[in-house]
Amino acid sequence: MDADLHEDFDGSLMRSGVRGKHAKRYHEGTNLVLLAPDVAAAFPDAKAVNDTLRLLMTVAKQSASASKAATPA
Repeated sequence: MDADLHEDFDGSLMRSGVRGKHAKRYHEGTNLVLLAPDVAAAFPDAKAVNDTLRLLMTVAKQSASASKAATPA
């Protein structure tokens, strides 16, 4: 295996890795979303994005419920 590696690469680094370390998380599914630069600038971190999206989902659900209640049958 070392014969296939670039001469500057330290092969001992590969021996310390754990095979499949992130496999479970990968199979559970991870969604990555690329934010437009102007949107990304409005959020300091992933938590802020998630909190805002959760709030928006709550508002949308409440708005839909209010619309259904206000519509005559």
